Amino acid sequence: MPTELLDYTRKVIIFVAIVGLAFVLAKLSHVLVMVFGGVVLAAVLLTLTGLLRRVVPLPHGVALAVVLVLLIGGLSTLLALFGAQAASELATLVETMPAAAQSFQDWVDTTRLGPVIHEQIEALRGNVNRLMGTAGAMAMSLTSGLLELFLVLVGGIYMAAQPQLYRKGALKLVPRSVRLTTAEALDASGRALQMWLGGQLVAMLLVGALTGIALWMLGVPAAFALALIAFLLDFVPIIGPIVAAVPGILLGFTVSPKIGLATLVVYIVIQQIESNIIQPLIQQRAVELPPALLLFALFAFGALYGLPGLLLAAPLTVFVYVLVKRLYVRELLDTETSVPGEESESGTER
Repeated sequence: MPTELLDYTRKVIIFVAIVGLAFVLAKLSHVLVMVFGGVVLAAVLLTLTGLLRRVVPLPHGVALAVVLVLLIGGLSTLLALFGAQAASELATLVETMPAAAQSFQDWVDTTRLGPVIHEQIEALRGNVNRLMGTAGAMAMSLTSGLLELFLVLVGGIYMAAQPQLYRKGALKLVPRSVRLTTAEALDASGRALQMWLGGQLVAMLLVGALTGIALWMLGVPAAFALALIAFLLDFVPIIGPIVAAVPGILLGFTVSPKIGLATLVVYIVIQQIESNIIQPLIQQRAVELPPALLLFALFAFGALYGLPGLLLAAPLTVFVYVLVKRLYVRELLDTETSVPGEESESGTER
């Protein structure tokens, strides 16, 4: 009887601890998003540092400092070379958008589906107004957002400078009996996240270049700015490319209806190329997330944490996806499954 009472008491304590931990995590969720933002930045810096050390045998700290200097210098050079052009085209984009929307509406009114589409636009007007109100609120919180961004940058650099220190600290939070398994799972998640980020950057560059070239050939105004928007928003899968296509299509209609429709086709073709050719080739050694899982993650994190959650939804899903496959599917369910980012016996990633 005492043994049963002790076992029951232990289960109650574990349950209360889990509920308490969930409550604390819910209260600190915004801080946790910032912490994971630092983790993502650290993963990027560690990837670049590792590539540099393969070429030049430098100590980790020196290599990280070189990477930071190169990044700052590279961004400064890009701003000096293309900053004025990008700012000018973005200003042109903002000024032209009302006329572009009006051109699109005029073309819609000439089609048979004009009245139906017009009704749908009117029905969505309230949602657009609410969205603009949300955007205004986000603009009002820009100061706090810049402070949080600064904290993420500093935290990411610190984590990249001493990754083993924070890894060991995290492992001390789990029991010794599962510490080795947890360490392997964290290492696999970290490698998968690094590979996913590297592959995503390559995909973003290709999408931005293809978009800019195609729109320039069609004669769409502000092609460079539209390419920059396509490059940046492609970091957010599924939703980002759709949002990036809207201003390009509207500007296409300022030239002519044919150019507007051609611009729509361009965005669709580039999205299909990315989804069916670029991403499978680039991410075949990283993590291929189920589209439905990624879509729900985007909406969930976007609803919970706003713009930061939307930006970090995909990398966070990659990280958690690998942890679940390694700790839950393989260990708890005792089901053999491939784990992205896991090293084989030969030392290569699976």
